[in-house]
Amino acid sequence: MGPADWTDEQNDAIVADYFAMLADDEAGRSYNKAEHNRRLQARIDRPRGSIEYKHQNISAVLKGLGEDWIPGYKPAFNFQISLVDAVARWLARHPDWLSPVNRAGLGVTRSVREAAPLWIGPPPTVSNAPPPEEWAQMQAVARRFDVAERDARNRALGKAGEARVLDHERSTLIAAGRGDLAREIRWVSDLDGDGAGYDIASFESDGRPRLIEVKTTNGWERTPFHISRNELSVAGDRREEWCLVRLWNFAREPRAFELRPPLEAHVSLMPTAFQASFG
Repeated sequence: MGPADWTDEQNDAIVADYFAMLADDEAGRSYNKAEHNRRLQARIDRPRGSIEYKHQNISAVLKGLGEDWIPGYKPAFNFQISLVDAVARWLARHPDWLSPVNRAGLGVTRSVREAAPLWIGPPPTVSNAPPPEEWAQMQAVARRFDVAERDARNRALGKAGEARVLDHERSTLIAAGRGDLAREIRWVSDLDGDGAGYDIASFESDGRPRLIEVKTTNGWERTPFHISRNELSVAGDRREEWCLVRLWNFAREPRAFELRPPLEAHVSLMPTAFQASFG
């Protein structure tokens, strides 16, 4: 191990300190980065600049993991996998951090049904993609920890995202003078289960059906997501009505974009599971 390498103990200490600051940041509480740095210098025997840069590395790891990070620590890449493991260890010890409602034990409460209109912007494109080296490293982290499957299995996150989009659809129709249609919106996945191939049955303001599949993440807009074979089938069969609403930055200030079929025009689809049967 070279002199610049960090031990697991040092990584664990700085990751825990980072999450303490992130909890304060999300809650809107004041905190002193310089004081945090000084305490870490004394604890792990690393200089100020090294600690500062490692904080930026942690932001980059969290970005790759599809999680929120401290805006004041711009993600810096070329981090060692041992730091990724340290972040994963912290998250494993604090599973409630991934909750869309609260950071249990850390005092952060987030609103999941805000009254403000949902911000819906354009989807990511090749022109606004990160540099290839950064993108490759983030993809490697996301694959290593299966970020798409993690979000898909986080039912609380998924339900909170659907509720947020449901409120947005209702408020949009009411603002367009279609309160009659707003009253007819159905939360299909909540009422009937997940088999329909979409989560919400809504309407365009002219009354045309609008079938919405919601995918939610705490991370940035390029966080990978899981989509089922049935959802893809319904998207193909009802492409004039079906759309995917991708909700991102949910941990802090939810934002969204829409994808319309064919999805292959927007994303790369990779099979991740196989059905096994006995012949």
